[in-house]
Amino acid sequence: MSQPHEPVLADDLTVGDEVEVDAGPIAHGGFVIARHEGRVLFVRHAIPGERVRARITEGGPGDRFLRADAVEVLGATPERVTPPCPYAGPGLCGGCDFQHVALPEQRRLKAAVVEEQLRRLAHVDREVVVEPVPGDTEGLRWRTRTEFAVDGDGRAGMRRHRSHDVLPVDDCLIAGERVIGTGVLHGTWVGEKVVDVVAPSEGPPVVVRVPSDELEAPVVTEAVAAQALSRDFDVSARGFWQVHPGAAATFVDAVVDGLRPREGERCLDLYAGVGVFASALAEAVGPTGQVVAVESDATAVAQARLNVERTPWVHYVQGRVDHVFGVESTGRVAGSRRGRRRGAPRRPHSDLPPSADVVVLDPPRTGAGRAVVEAVVALSPRALAYVACDPAAMARDTAYLLERGYALTSLRAFDAFPMTHHVECVAIFEQAEG
Repeated sequence: MSQPHEPVLADDLTVGDEVEVDAGPIAHGGFVIARHEGRVLFVRHAIPGERVRARITEGGPGDRFLRADAVEVLGATPERVTPPCPYAGPGLCGGCDFQHVALPEQRRLKAAVVEEQLRRLAHVDREVVVEPVPGDTEGLRWRTRTEFAVDGDGRAGMRRHRSHDVLPVDDCLIAGERVIGTGVLHGTWVGEKVVDVVAPSEGPPVVVRVPSDELEAPVVTEAVAAQALSRDFDVSARGFWQVHPGAAATFVDAVVDGLRPREGERCLDLYAGVGVFASALAEAVGPTGQVVAVESDATAVAQARLNVERTPWVHYVQGRVDHVFGVESTGRVAGSRRGRRRGAPRRPHSDLPPSADVVVLDPPRTGAGRAVVEAVVALSPRALAYVACDPAAMARDTAYLLERGYALTSLRAFDAFPMTHHVECVAIFEQAEG
């Protein structure tokens, strides 16, 4: 291991070595790209344009790249601020990537990442503006659902970056006041792996111990107050719900404004969760229309069917989206594993409509994939809304849609996860003329 000021040859760099580097462009994942004698470093806690001393945290001789932390800033940019949280920094909590960056610059960095992913993976040049989402306090106190890890002594805390080690904390500044107010960080949780705290829109906060309470997680009530939809939804405390208090309403309006669903149209909502987008589509198309929603999680489907009772023209199909379409996410025909004869593919689900006017795709972080995109395009929708939590996955799926004759007509990005590198996008695709 080198001393802090001892020169190190690039090929010999290993964990613990320190080098001075210039911070280059921001990259997907919350780090900047730097080089030491041509060797690529992914450096956290730096800002593009800075000169920093970087300590290697992962990798060694022969690796394609190294990971590092900026442990000393030798030349700061004007956008650098003192992190508000004492646990945000090299070797500490891995939850926040950008607390050392002024909030407006955080959004510019996120926009740059979305632009770069679209340019590299979809060959699309598009200027992106990351919009704030109402409901946080200068980027803090926005998480309504927070998972705390538990160490061997039963203390709740956060995991260190890219580690299973638990860092006990007294507070988490991106967690909501009602989450912290449960006293979760001052309790003893011996025997648990994690403790989930949910502060729903309606009712008191809920603490769920995992694994003890995992199978008996309570149902909570979450409200959506959007222009296109205003109503409550029941969702499991362990189920999926947007963690920023303004996110659900913001995304609903972005989707409906982009798709402009019309009375009597047929809609498809994929990866539908507990029915938020399905309900908004149902309100727009009315009882003469139809909404088919597809969701794999059995608990979410059971809750969704209750949530959409007031709009009986919404029909839920339980199953993985690729399986419901009769394809695999790899692009192969579903069921074509070794041992199944060719020519005998799994059939699409009988409840899938033969066509759709508009489609909402809200896939997990891995994206929808080519096979699902092609199955959706085969329904010939006039417009498609793609809700993305990962810019790289969105860019890959954008490329597939462009190949199949759809144009990216609108793209909005939202800062639904301040202080982190994450960004949510709503992209609208429409059939290209001709």
